[in-house]
Amino acid sequence: MTTCFENLPGDLAGAHAMILAQREMLIVATSEAKIRALEIERLKLMLAKARREMFGQSSERGKLLVEQLELAIEDLEETQAEEEAKAENAAPGASKDRRSRAPRGPRKLPDNLPVERVVEPAPCACAKCGGVRLRKLGEEVSKTLECDPRRWKIVEHVREKFTCRDCESITEAPAPSRPIPRGLAGPSLLAMVLSAKFLLHLPLNRQSAAYAREGVEIDVSTLADWVGACVVALDPIVQLIRAHVLAAERIHADDTTVPVLAKQKTRTGRIWVYLRDDRPFGGKEPPAAFFEYSRSRHGEYPSEHLRGWAGVMQADAFADFNELYDGARKPGPIVEASCWAHSRRKFFDLAKLTKAPIALEAVRRIDELFDIEREINGKPPDERKAARQEKSKPLVEALEVWLREQRARVSGKSDIGKAINYSLNRWASFVRFLDDGRICLSNNAAERGLRGVAVGRRNWTFAGSDAGARRAAHVFTLVETCKLNDVDPQAWLAHVLAKLPDHPAKQIAELLPWNWKASQKPAIKAAAA
Repeated sequence: MTTCFENLPGDLAGAHAMILAQREMLIVATSEAKIRALEIERLKLMLAKARREMFGQSSERGKLLVEQLELAIEDLEETQAEEEAKAENAAPGASKDRRSRAPRGPRKLPDNLPVERVVEPAPCACAKCGGVRLRKLGEEVSKTLECDPRRWKIVEHVREKFTCRDCESITEAPAPSRPIPRGLAGPSLLAMVLSAKFLLHLPLNRQSAAYAREGVEIDVSTLADWVGACVVALDPIVQLIRAHVLAAERIHADDTTVPVLAKQKTRTGRIWVYLRDDRPFGGKEPPAAFFEYSRSRHGEYPSEHLRGWAGVMQADAFADFNELYDGARKPGPIVEASCWAHSRRKFFDLAKLTKAPIALEAVRRIDELFDIEREINGKPPDERKAARQEKSKPLVEALEVWLREQRARVSGKSDIGKAINYSLNRWASFVRFLDDGRICLSNNAAERGLRGVAVGRRNWTFAGSDAGARRAAHVFTLVETCKLNDVDPQAWLAHVLAKLPDHPAKQIAELLPWNWKASQKPAIKAAAA
């Protein structure tokens, strides 16, 4: 092997410069290798997230939950940006053309934001010849997205007084109504507090500390008074949403735990969700959800929540729901529709942990049913029923035969035996979707509705009392219904709290999230024109 010395410098300064250049290239190459590796890991996580979304990820426990995947992706992207910044600092411009991914940020800046124009000082002389006879040729504009801190203000409502020259009486305009009688908080501030607590899951003590850092001292007790008063003011809308949900012929139901503060310890209460969503079978009625709180998970609570309602209910295999399915129930029995995602989950967990052949085959067969459901999602009930009779029914019948064969081969006390029995013992409710196009294959809609409660539970840890948990259930009703209708909860709350004091009681339905959204469309189009 020969070495070429022709291009080597002959002096010490040249050698020193060459060493620095080689070191710089090495740093850039190392940083780019790290960036490529991070990009590969990020894409792997994105792929795993997509797969979980395809197969009911919201209900499968483990390290591959979507929330955890998003946190992992976020962390990788931060590390990737850090490595790119290090490479750019080490060799400015050297890695610009070899960037491994597109720049982050909005692809298009919003058109509705105000524009602040900053004109940089113009040069006084030519940079090349030093001449001062300059003439403007044009301009280059570069844009950045910026955000100023929250802007607090005091709104003064001035009512001028007038005296009558004829009778000397004094006249003035009536005082404007307030969301909270004699309260100092405006509707936008109250909406921000409610959204921060029940949408962003920030407890009131954290909110109080954040406001203090911004120069506005608001005690936690004051914030608590505002929340309590707002819940009372918004109760008519909560009751309308509840009535709308219970007007449906089919609903989803589920519950989750909520720790409640008690003497010396916390006890476990329950938050229940009852959700209406007719969109999977092409229904025109808007989706909505209402939440209820109970001190325990006893069957008397769902019986009370659904008193006077009859129809098809999609839920898990909670034993105390059996009271609802009783034929002697008034005004009639509730028809049970079991969740195939729950059945699949029991096999999925075994397939993931033990790679059991029976579990793997069960998951594969159930996934075929979900594939068919994706094709008919949003179609009318008759079309869904016809497609299920043609495509899904043969698969379900074959699955039943196969499950019974496997149950005869395994112990009923084994994990795989319990998973099989879970499905076969409720087979009538599992196959009900074949004859009713309104029924969904899973109860994931209810589980998604409870996700906000589960996420918030990590922040606020426990409810302060039964009354506090009940208030939370009422506000969750409003927030989740807004989310289901693609409505910004904070903007809607601000509007409703401003309008409610003077709004006619008989026209409260106009303030429901879906009606408010429809009323905003003409204004949005007019502003865009």
